[in-house]
Amino acid sequence: MEISGGIQASLAGRYATALFELARDERQLEAVGASLATLKQALNDSADLRALTTRPVISREQATAAVAATAAAMKLDPISANFLGVLAANRRLAQLGAVIRAFNLLAAHHRGETTAEVISAHPLDDDQLAALKTNLKARLGRDVAVEPSVDPTILGGLVVKVGSQMIDGSIRTKLNTLAHAMKG
Repeated sequence: MEISGGIQASLAGRYATALFELARDERQLEAVGASLATLKQALNDSADLRALTTRPVISREQATAAVAATAAAMKLDPISANFLGVLAANRRLAQLGAVIRAFNLLAAHHRGETTAEVISAHPLDDDQLAALKTNLKARLGRDVAVEPSVDPTILGGLVVKVGSQMIDGSIRTKLNTLAHAMKG
């Protein structure tokens, strides 16, 4: 299954593909993947970093200096640090989240894995993630990389997206279905 064509159709996908190919050629996929995971977590946790990546009033020079300092403080690998600088210089920092998602898809495909986006109402612990991976592997017949996220509005249960397939076991959806059925 070739996925790079679909990914390359977007701006973030083209950046992710370039980063993936560079990391693969330099045999640094693990280091870049770890750095991007750190960046993803920082984007979720830090309002300042989100502001840096989304505010258009920050000049190229300020953004470039800020991401260089951020990369050094977070101890990102050199490829990821340089890549952040390229995004800042090209005024594409707003694409960072999408680039990380596309890179993770490419890396998972390279490892022979399928990527599953899992949305839960509360953070899943390591045992729950391991059990989920095992169940998905049995269902899909191949290794599965899980990208967990939290959305309290689903109330409980899980929403699992694998490619174009979605399994919605959220309480919110079940309540909406019940409400719709009761209306007749």
